[in-house]
Amino acid sequence: MARVLILGGYGNFGKRIAENLGRAHPGLELVIAGRSLQRAKKLCTELAEHGAPGTRFEAARLDIDSPAFPAELAALAPTIVIHTSGPFQGQDYRVPRACIQAGAHCIDLADGRRYVCDIRGLDAQARAQGVLVVSGASSVPGLSSTVIDHFRNEFSALETIDFAIAPGNKAEVGEATLKGILSYTGHPFPVLEEGRWRDRRGWMDARRVDFGGPVGRRWLANIDIPDLELFPERYAGVRSVRFQAGLELPVLHHCMVAMAALAKIDLVADWSPWAAAMLKARQPLMAFGSDVGGMRIELSGTGPDQRPKRLVWTLYAERGIGPYIPTLSAIILAGKLLRGELAERGAVPCLGLFSLADFDAEATPFGIYHRTGS
Repeated sequence: MARVLILGGYGNFGKRIAENLGRAHPGLELVIAGRSLQRAKKLCTELAEHGAPGTRFEAARLDIDSPAFPAELAALAPTIVIHTSGPFQGQDYRVPRACIQAGAHCIDLADGRRYVCDIRGLDAQARAQGVLVVSGASSVPGLSSTVIDHFRNEFSALETIDFAIAPGNKAEVGEATLKGILSYTGHPFPVLEEGRWRDRRGWMDARRVDFGGPVGRRWLANIDIPDLELFPERYAGVRSVRFQAGLELPVLHHCMVAMAALAKIDLVADWSPWAAAMLKARQPLMAFGSDVGGMRIELSGTGPDQRPKRLVWTLYAERGIGPYIPTLSAIILAGKLLRGELAERGAVPCLGLFSLADFDAEATPFGIYHRTGS
């Protein structure tokens, strides 16, 4: 019987993955793991009410920072480990190393640039153990690369990738996610622009972009993600890659921009320790704004007819369903491994491992949809 262990299983993303896998795979053993055994047990009780026939839910206390973590993980004998315990910025590879040692596949939702891009350093170890380690199985680079792969052949030369994410103000935000974002707010990171690498700063260069449909116009600012480094490698000839995200309420968005400015002039070295306080201060404002979010990918270059070509793909999530989107890449890959449909082994960023049709099969039941225009 396959065993899937979710690290951070009762967290913002982990609980959604557990809920999905528990319903979709009869006979699965699902281990909800984290630092709080009480919270893990509580979620197991809730999931058991709606689980598929024969599905078993088990709670476990695991602390990835504990010296005993590798042995404790191995003792649980997982087939697959899904790692959702961020922030991944600055995190080492103790989790995927422990998974490799235990002979378990490892899928993570990492968005830390170095964490995802450098995962290939574990490739030889993962291949030797016959396991797959996938980093960045989330909205980026998992879904973003899948979309670009889908449309790549519509260009004879793809030159510019400009994409963004705009969540609704009422969407849940985990402390780990916010810590990761705050860690580079106001700090420089390299971005490819017109064929040259230039430094841009987190949460600066604010602009408004129209997502169309129910999302409308949203403010955006610079975000550091692995795609900024991976896409120039993956898509030969690309000269510019830009990624931004933003907050729906202008007052919150421009507060972040102001915080970035303070970090730029060294008045604040690191905003991440303020994450918990910021989430608490945000609570009264969650009554405002909407529960509608979107993702927009704009591709520009030359079409097969050698004329300039522009394509815009936009994803929409309404009724507060947006937080499911970052989980779908991991859910798809776990399902493929459980069904024996994914033969690749080694340690890789999440690039080219599933199709847009695979995504739609998981996303459509939630009411998540996308449109393509020019």
